[in-house]
Amino acid sequence: MASSTENFKPKIVNGPAGYVLEDVPHLSDYIPDLPTYGNPLQDNPAYSVVKQYFVHVDDTVPQKVVVHKDSPRGIHFRRAGPRQKVYFESDEVHACIVTCGGLCPGLNTVIREIVCGLYHMYGVKKVLGIDGGYRGFYAKNTVPLTPKVVNDIHKRGGTILGTSRGGYDTSKIVDSIQDRGINQVYIIGGDGTQKGASVIYEEVRKRGLKVVVAGIPKTIDNDIPVIDRSFGFDTAVEEAQRAINAAHVEAESIENGIGVVKLMGRYSGFIAMYATLASRDVDCCLIPESPFYLEGEGGLFEFIQKRLKESGHMVIVIAEGAGQDLVAESINSMSQQDASGNKLLEDVGLWISHKIKDHFSKHNKMAINLKYIDPTYMIRAIPSNAADNVYCTLLAQSVVHGAMAGYTGYTSGLVNGRQTYIPFYRINEKQNKVVITDRMWARLLSSTNQPSFLSPKDVIEDKKEEVSPTQLLEDGICSDDSSVNK
Repeated sequence: MASSTENFKPKIVNGPAGYVLEDVPHLSDYIPDLPTYGNPLQDNPAYSVVKQYFVHVDDTVPQKVVVHKDSPRGIHFRRAGPRQKVYFESDEVHACIVTCGGLCPGLNTVIREIVCGLYHMYGVKKVLGIDGGYRGFYAKNTVPLTPKVVNDIHKRGGTILGTSRGGYDTSKIVDSIQDRGINQVYIIGGDGTQKGASVIYEEVRKRGLKVVVAGIPKTIDNDIPVIDRSFGFDTAVEEAQRAINAAHVEAESIENGIGVVKLMGRYSGFIAMYATLASRDVDCCLIPESPFYLEGEGGLFEFIQKRLKESGHMVIVIAEGAGQDLVAESINSMSQQDASGNKLLEDVGLWISHKIKDHFSKHNKMAINLKYIDPTYMIRAIPSNAADNVYCTLLAQSVVHGAMAGYTGYTSGLVNGRQTYIPFYRINEKQNKVVITDRMWARLLSSTNQPSFLSPKDVIEDKKEEVSPTQLLEDGICSDDSSVNK
């Protein structure tokens, strides 16, 4: 087979009126004269009622759907779905699935639907599960996966394949793929995992192997860019309601009751923000993107005192990554990382609970009753809800269609409500974060009536970080029309 040691440049296709397609790699880019075969779906009884079996070769999905009349058409991604020609015969396929990083609702559903999609749509019989994350490629046994084995796993939380952080060794992993005769690799994981998948793809390509490397983005924090949302996020927000409701019941049942709930969100506060908006029982939401301070005029302590005098109780939701600068300054902690390279965070929920208690016991005559709830691992470990189960099915089937069509070096993701194939480099370029000068955060502030904790200088600095006055934000609104905290 042909091999290449060149630097693999992004596949960019330009068209009229400012059209840009950020395409994904294909096996035929580096392996010449690959044979193609008719798609088995055309003979599949389940698809006999479908008017149009296959996605048109020119179908693409725009990254931004709100544009001005004179705007360029902008960036597009290749639409996901079955193609008329496939680059693998069913008997030729030897697929494997690996899950990496932290747990997330929906992992087992994705595993199930990849296996069932390969079996039932394409007649693939050889599917392996890699045990224990990336390390499992070279250090553990594999698990044979069939529709019978995975039939009920979507009803369970966690991952039947096990997971781990770290253990990444590109050469050993690709050697194992090559030695086992694997030619489709499905990698489920967050931004760190997808970066690893990108390097695996590059090594596979350098060796000239007919091996598809495809990813499904997994992050409960919803911090992966480009895609509408990550699977498990809806479930996490829904489950967070139970913790917030418990905190509210505790708080309103006693004089000057305060309920503090810590939710996931290492760098991005989406779970805390959406759970707060959904609950309507939250008085203050603190996230990593929005700095806050405790003492002095306009600080958190002043707001707590004011709200307790008005309502007699309050609920505070705080994301795990919020206020880490204050925590580090307070306890002089050293910066450490886990095996995935993520910064190890101090328990900000416990820290802020102690700070609130100390403040009101020492500097104020008001007696408070504070209850702290941390549902983190309860949320991560539950099965996905109905909406996420459907979403996981679409993601899994889309990634299988792409692999059979010969696409590689891509992630399957939802963009503006359409399944797409996104090149790895777009998923890995940055983290998705809450824009605190956007309307969604303004909606939260109007719901909780909390102060923004921002000075005019902070607002100006946040606006400077926005790329251009017509850039569209995640909310589908032009940033020059975004609501600003006042």
